[in-house]
Amino acid sequence: MEPVGRWRNLPSGPSLKHLTDPSYGIPREQQKPALQELTRAHVESFNYAVREGLSLAVQAIPPFEFAFKDERISLTIVDAVISSPTVPKGSICKELKVYPAECRGRKSTYRGKLTADISWAVNGISKGIIKQFLGYVPIMVKSKVCNLHSLPPKALIEHHEEAEEMGGYFIINGIEKVIRMLIMPRRNFPIAMIRPKWKSRGPGYTQYGVSMHCVREEHSAVNMNLHYLENGTVMLNFIYRKELFFLPLGFALRALVSFSDYQIFQELIRGKEDDSFFRNSVSQMLRMVTEEGCSTQKQVLNYLGECFRVKLSLPEWCPSEQAAEFLFDQCICIHLNSNIEKFYVLCLMTRKLFALAKGECMEENPDSLMNQEVLTPGQLFLMFLKEKIEAWLVSIKIAIDKKAQKTSVSINTENLMKIFNLGTDLTRPFEYLLATGNLRSKTGLGFLQDSGLCVVADKLNFIRYLSHFRCVHRGADFAKMRTTTVRRLLPESWGFLCPVHTPDGEPCGLMNHLTAVCEVVTQFVYTTSIPALLCNLGVTPVDGAPHRLHSECYPVLLDGVMVGWVEKELAPGIADSLRHFKVLREKRIPPWMEVVLIPMTGKPSLYPGLFLFTTPCRLVRPVQNLELGREELIGTMEQIFMNIAIFEDEVFAGVTTHQELFPHSLLSVIANFIPFSDHNQSPRNMYQCQMGKQTMGFPLLTYQDRSDNKLYRLQTPQSPLVRPYMYDYYDMDNYPVGTNAIVAVISYTGYDMEDAMIVNKASWERGFAHGSVYKSEFIDLSEKIKQGDDSLVFGVKPGDPRILQKLDDDGLPFIGAQLQYGDPYYSYLNLNTGESFLVYYRSKENCVVDNIKVCSNDTGSGKFKCVCITMRVPRNPTIGDKFASRHGQKGILSRLWPVEDMPFTESGMVPDILFNPHGFPSRMTIGMLIESMAGKSAALHGLCHDATPFIFSEENSALEYFGEMLKAAGYNFYGTERLYSGISGLELKADIFIGVVYYQRLRHMVSDKFQVRTTGARDKVTNQPIGGRNLQGGIRFGEMERDALLAHGTSFLLHDRLFNCSDRSVAHVCVKCGSLLSPLLEKPPPSWSAMRNRKYNCVLCNRSDTIDTVSVPYVFRYFVAELAAMNIRVKLDVV
Repeated sequence: MEPVGRWRNLPSGPSLKHLTDPSYGIPREQQKPALQELTRAHVESFNYAVREGLSLAVQAIPPFEFAFKDERISLTIVDAVISSPTVPKGSICKELKVYPAECRGRKSTYRGKLTADISWAVNGISKGIIKQFLGYVPIMVKSKVCNLHSLPPKALIEHHEEAEEMGGYFIINGIEKVIRMLIMPRRNFPIAMIRPKWKSRGPGYTQYGVSMHCVREEHSAVNMNLHYLENGTVMLNFIYRKELFFLPLGFALRALVSFSDYQIFQELIRGKEDDSFFRNSVSQMLRMVTEEGCSTQKQVLNYLGECFRVKLSLPEWCPSEQAAEFLFDQCICIHLNSNIEKFYVLCLMTRKLFALAKGECMEENPDSLMNQEVLTPGQLFLMFLKEKIEAWLVSIKIAIDKKAQKTSVSINTENLMKIFNLGTDLTRPFEYLLATGNLRSKTGLGFLQDSGLCVVADKLNFIRYLSHFRCVHRGADFAKMRTTTVRRLLPESWGFLCPVHTPDGEPCGLMNHLTAVCEVVTQFVYTTSIPALLCNLGVTPVDGAPHRLHSECYPVLLDGVMVGWVEKELAPGIADSLRHFKVLREKRIPPWMEVVLIPMTGKPSLYPGLFLFTTPCRLVRPVQNLELGREELIGTMEQIFMNIAIFEDEVFAGVTTHQELFPHSLLSVIANFIPFSDHNQSPRNMYQCQMGKQTMGFPLLTYQDRSDNKLYRLQTPQSPLVRPYMYDYYDMDNYPVGTNAIVAVISYTGYDMEDAMIVNKASWERGFAHGSVYKSEFIDLSEKIKQGDDSLVFGVKPGDPRILQKLDDDGLPFIGAQLQYGDPYYSYLNLNTGESFLVYYRSKENCVVDNIKVCSNDTGSGKFKCVCITMRVPRNPTIGDKFASRHGQKGILSRLWPVEDMPFTESGMVPDILFNPHGFPSRMTIGMLIESMAGKSAALHGLCHDATPFIFSEENSALEYFGEMLKAAGYNFYGTERLYSGISGLELKADIFIGVVYYQRLRHMVSDKFQVRTTGARDKVTNQPIGGRNLQGGIRFGEMERDALLAHGTSFLLHDRLFNCSDRSVAHVCVKCGSLLSPLLEKPPPSWSAMRNRKYNCVLCNRSDTIDTVSVPYVFRYFVAELAAMNIRVKLDVV
């Protein structure tokens, strides 16, 4: 988290020089820090989880006690360790370490061993420690327990990885999975809320409440609310194991401290000594406790223990007092260590609640980023791990009880070690969580959702891959909400969340992306020295008395702990001193500390106080501190109370305290790649953020080692001539996504209507936007055989005529062989019977065999039974393929126009793409016009232009700058040229705007979308054609299409579509009784009989002369049969 200088050494502008540099392509000494920063929140949070976090979590698990044969047995986990991924014991191998590329290649999980030291005691006497293997847990790539940790690029390439491998993901069954960053309420901070639905929680409840999301150091979390009741009392509400519990506040306060009622009363009314209603409410709350016959702390604890112990699953010998203490420890203000601290925080929350109910303070917006933090992958991993270890302890008790029923078990080390192996393994739950993203948990871990926690990090292209690590989701529950308040872009999120990079449609505003400069705090810091420093600066300790009235003082909170009070006049000075220490790294104040002074305003505003935060999972970003001339990390809450300028001329002395590092710091990494985005209409930039992630490009450099289901590759990508310098900062030239194209803006031929575009056929023949799709298929022979049979091997039967030199002797196709529909694909033999099986290539698309890998399994006993065949499907652009510029101007290729008929310039240059001018006026993508001029001047002068947003303005016009450059090269100032018709050779009357624009080919291709069917499969029940492209199904002719045909009056066509081509069937009906079900075919005559024709007989009428045939839809016959099953008879009148 060192903020100094990272954004100081940005490139001054983009450059093409490194492409011609002799060392380009040679691995660097060190990886590029810019790319490593993108996944740092993921990697560092995981590092904390598997080291310090794991030991804290283990210490926080209470000893598990149970009775067995009149003895008290207790199991305590003393320590736990996660080791690096290695080969299982007993395997013969050169290299013990397992590397990620290997797991991807053979579709296995990249995982390490979890071992724990378990101390066991009988009747409180310790009997020793047992080391136990608890299961395998997935390991994050590039974390400290990963075998790739801190390897230089050269070594990474040797291990079949990218030179710039960033890590931050898990490999589950060969698929790269990312744990999504979710938005959570800010930890250990009381948020005042008004929720009308709280009224339904019980009689007397109001909509007022104060909520706190309490989180411990090892990340275990509990949500806790204080509710205001109509009679002025307060109810404390908490969740334990997904159940809601209510507890009157008076009981909680009396149980926490041994103060007298008067002392508790005094603490609660601090700062509100004159409010008689508040005084009465407080005394009423304390009176409720006395009325229950609880006058001392011990009595209150006993009373609460008796009430709650049913739900706490504690052993029966545990006294009620201890049960109540367990409840307070696990459910109420769990982030605080001592009861006295809990007491003071509950008092503060109560005061805030009354201020809210009385209208003295505003409600806080839970949707605002100032009251939020993010859930980091390490946090989820650790919370889940802790819960599963606790579940493992419970499973040991069940295993002992089960074994005791069958045989007599004596508890000793040897027997315990055997029983420990029967405990529930942690391997499966972890793999399930990461493979499906679904959380199976008894407690719910304090989340609002239990699905959608993980996503696949698909390598469609590098831009899409990056965005997975910068994505922050609001939560799956909010997607179902009807209100749009959650999706709103609030001004508080400036600089933290990108205003542009959010999808359009259903997840709009819920799935956001962090800005390029935004960071997530991942480190814990011990704040033991800070309270003493605060007291030195003038803060009165919480149990002391300040010099002024409490109503004239601010409460001081440090990470949810009430530290004390500070006088109104001293507070701004203390906040400034703390900021000073933070920026200059003095007095052991961490640089990511957040110093928030919410001032008293004299009117209902935010609840005042001095709040200090050092906790992880908060969002911070660097800005320039003008007073100290240094970079400072600021948080989401403190930003609201600051004056931050963007440009130099906005700085006002004495008012402005900070300045942005650069104007485009409000954009995400991907929004920063849009050239001249400040000249475009905002929705177009949003579209480009989406389309940049669907581009065919160069997703990776290790095609030979990958076995992804589908990979796209652009054959001849180029480096853009016009680009923002952030493109160079992230070194995107290693993973390019498009081609520089000559684009003429002209309405030519009419084939370019409605966003269609014409491509020069000669450019297409020279390889413009050529690409290919890599598809991999795993063939595992062990799945094709019955259990225990091991006789199948790949191979061909000598002299098999079906093979015809198409397969090699090992039964697999030759590398580089072209496969067509119906060609032999692979062959295998049964060694016992000698019969051979030949499988044919079933895809309609021709392909080339690119690569074949033989895969084993985790234990190395695969015996060459599994192969992975990678095929390369050439996909050159065809009519209907989708293209887009970098400005949200998407269009499809409508025609490959012969070059001789294309318009050409005076110098004989023919454009690659003809773009319809009607695409500009309504969309206002002026950035594309500027890019066209800039690209043209770049090509003429051999430059690479900087297209970073906000560098041009009204005074310093982009048009003038690039116009002058074009003029200097002898071209028109406005980027237009005279074109000649390719058909007549005559000069066109109008000047045509022509230039160089970077075009992207998108992955939406006609070859993947077209659907055609003449005859084919039908549904078994209704006999109608099935739907779905993969099943060779039809396209549904629905209700609205029917209306269109009705409106046209085309009744025969309607009849043909909905009847003849669907489920026409000929049915027999009895004319007399009108039944479709009663006519049955009579029994066949005996073999010696001369009569051969069988009649239909009506079972009800016993006649065969009343049977007639009618054409009805088959689904109608099915419907009649269904109704008959319900005792409803359908009668047809046959005319």
